[in-house]
Amino acid sequence: MAVLVIGEAPTDAIEAAGLLIRLCRPDADDPLPATLTGIDAVILSPTATPAALPLVGPALAAEVPVLALGDGARLLAEAAGTGGTCGGATDPLLGGGAAPHGFRVGASAWGLPVPAEADRELLRRFAELVAGRAETTATRAFFTPRAAAWEERFAYQTPAYETAVARMRLRPGQRALDLGCGSGRALPALRSLVGAAGTVIGVDLTHAMLAAAARAGHGGPGRLLLADCGRLPFPAGAVHGIFAAGLLDHLPHPGTALREWARVTAPGGELLLFHPSGRAERAARHGRAVSPQDPLAEPNLRPALEAAGWRLATYEDAPTHFLTRAER
Repeated sequence: MAVLVIGEAPTDAIEAAGLLIRLCRPDADDPLPATLTGIDAVILSPTATPAALPLVGPALAAEVPVLALGDGARLLAEAAGTGGTCGGATDPLLGGGAAPHGFRVGASAWGLPVPAEADRELLRRFAELVAGRAETTATRAFFTPRAAAWEERFAYQTPAYETAVARMRLRPGQRALDLGCGSGRALPALRSLVGAAGTVIGVDLTHAMLAAAARAGHGGPGRLLLADCGRLPFPAGAVHGIFAAGLLDHLPHPGTALREWARVTAPGGELLLFHPSGRAERAARHGRAVSPQDPLAEPNLRPALEAAGWRLATYEDAPTHFLTRAER
């Protein structure tokens, strides 16, 4: 985990939280990174310059945590096009009156116009927030700039998604989830199974992906929900089927996710894990061999499913696709 510090700012509290510091000093002509790849948070110090603005906008869009101090707060407000809102008592950074002149922009950016307010305790809280959100931040930072072109780029995979969804044994009137739905490619096919009386919900962690799904018209076949696929806001047994394409092996704790998905699935419901290419093809595409630790390898996946409350019914790892169907 790395925090990009633009200018000069106290960093000991950040380092104490186990975060790496990437320092860019405008007065020393340090180059700014071209993208937010590998960046978990940004600190705009009082000496930050307008050259940092091209990074602030994408950080706000992807909800990469930003702490802006002194004149850096002015840059934050400029990038946001707003003065922000005052932090309430429950604000994770400014709550409790710790910084009475501070303001918040969205859910992940804070401005502190008075540098003296950037004391060690506030920086410590910011570091804790960054560490706690690191996995979410990395996902959003990766997908947000790619979301606008996602549907067009992968539209050719739509028939494979439709074929995979057709393998599910959903019935009219039932409820289905598409977890990590992205631009919503599977939502129309899920709707065709559950019918007008059923419910289809596409869940994704990235705002921009859900916006892409809405632009593609997939908000009609299914509702769109911003949520963490590992902590679903549904009661136990609420759904009858879960479709997840290219998701499980990218989660930090696959076993925990499988248990959560089992929790929200009614007895007799099912889970379909899918990818439009096989494990060997994907590994070769990335220039590596198939890892025996791959959570999608059958010797790893079968016991993980069983431990989470699923029974493996179908396992296919073909050159053209990966598909696993499990029953609750």
